[in-house]
Amino acid sequence: MTSSSVFDSPADPGRSVLCVGAAVLDTLFRVRSLPTGQGKILPYDMLQIAEGMASSAAFAVARLGGHASLWGAVGDDATGERIIADLGKSGIDTGGMVRVAGAHSAVSTILVDDQGERLIVPFYDAALHETVKPVTKQDLSAFDAVLVDVRWPKLALRTLSAAGEAGKPAILDGDVAGDGVIEMLAPAASHIVFSQPAAERLTGTAEPAKAVGLLRRKFEHAFTSVTSGENGSFWFDDQTSEIAHLAAPKVKAVDTLAAGDIFHGAFALAIAEGMSIAETMRLSSMAAALKCQVFGGRIGAPTRAEVCDALRGWDALVTTMRDR
Repeated sequence: MTSSSVFDSPADPGRSVLCVGAAVLDTLFRVRSLPTGQGKILPYDMLQIAEGMASSAAFAVARLGGHASLWGAVGDDATGERIIADLGKSGIDTGGMVRVAGAHSAVSTILVDDQGERLIVPFYDAALHETVKPVTKQDLSAFDAVLVDVRWPKLALRTLSAAGEAGKPAILDGDVAGDGVIEMLAPAASHIVFSQPAAERLTGTAEPAKAVGLLRRKFEHAFTSVTSGENGSFWFDDQTSEIAHLAAPKVKAVDTLAAGDIFHGAFALAIAEGMSIAETMRLSSMAAALKCQVFGGRIGAPTRAEVCDALRGWDALVTTMRDR
């Protein structure tokens, strides 16, 4: 049985995590089933919320007791104002957000069905990310770890590189990205957590365990892992040179939107707090699973107390398999 004391917030002030990347105004529609062709579909619930990979990860950090800051870009429009206000009210420091004149803020329409699966139609204005500020290790002095997504690659690279120079964890959310983006960012990362679709795209295999081995050989300098939804998480164990696997907690999924982002936010905070990798994966897995039980994207992110309480009743063991 897992002891919650291992996962409680530190007694000293919470750790600070900088998240870099997407900030989007999402419109979520809840439907009985996802469409299979043309026509009209009538939702029975809806919600508008500011989120996105980095934004949702930052919210997870705040919910779990850390200090979350976000560097992202919005347009100089009403949507941008709403995104910044929404995220700020959620406990995220948005002082590093950029307002880009003449650009459209990112928006997305998302359908979520009764099985918790989703269909996403996002729009990102390329003008949002044309200008990139310099980032130095001094700029990161207030943070204990950085987490970047793949939506603003140039700023992500500068942030990862500066974190490396400062000797701080430089974590990459390795989601599906444009050609060459992962290959550009990964060498500057100390930790890479891939989604299964991204891992499959990079390795050509749908087997997460095999993908971890292939990705570890490709990016030998970094901790390498793959998250695979209900199949759990897989990572390369540097001590044993084996692939480790942690099964996912069993939950009734209502909405899987932002589950991966919540995992990444929890992962970054746990690493900043100095947890072991096994503890980090356990905390992150439970946070993501609890999120899936709530409709509304990132708003399902659990508190630290909720995660610790759930971990008391979860006795899943880490298993290992040889790297192939």
